[in-house]
Amino acid sequence: MAGEPQADCLFCKIVSKEVPATVVRETDTTLAFRDINPQAPTHVLVIPKVHYPDAASLAVAEPQIAADILREAGAVAADEEIDGTGFRVIFNTGSGAGQTVFHAHAHILGGRGFNWPPG
Repeated sequence: MAGEPQADCLFCKIVSKEVPATVVRETDTTLAFRDINPQAPTHVLVIPKVHYPDAASLAVAEPQIAADILREAGAVAADEEIDGTGFRVIFNTGSGAGQTVFHAHAHILGGRGFNWPPG
């Protein structure tokens, strides 16, 4: 059921502390932790504590939690001291876009320059 923890979801297991992660921030609705395969000097994931397969479905069902993720993205950037130099917030939606864990999440990337378009 949407919103409920999924037994086979890695991020649900991180939320429940069954799987360890290097947590950098936590709120009532979100958890932010370091990516285990960083693509930039700063690479933090911000996830909702509720399970939705992607950002689009989360935004439809629980727009306030989607907003919480974006607010936490800014807070992570400030904590990591990349807010002044620029950072990227990425929501991959679907395997064709590179999503590998089907639990909504934002990637916060910074600490180096980025090209446009991404590729």
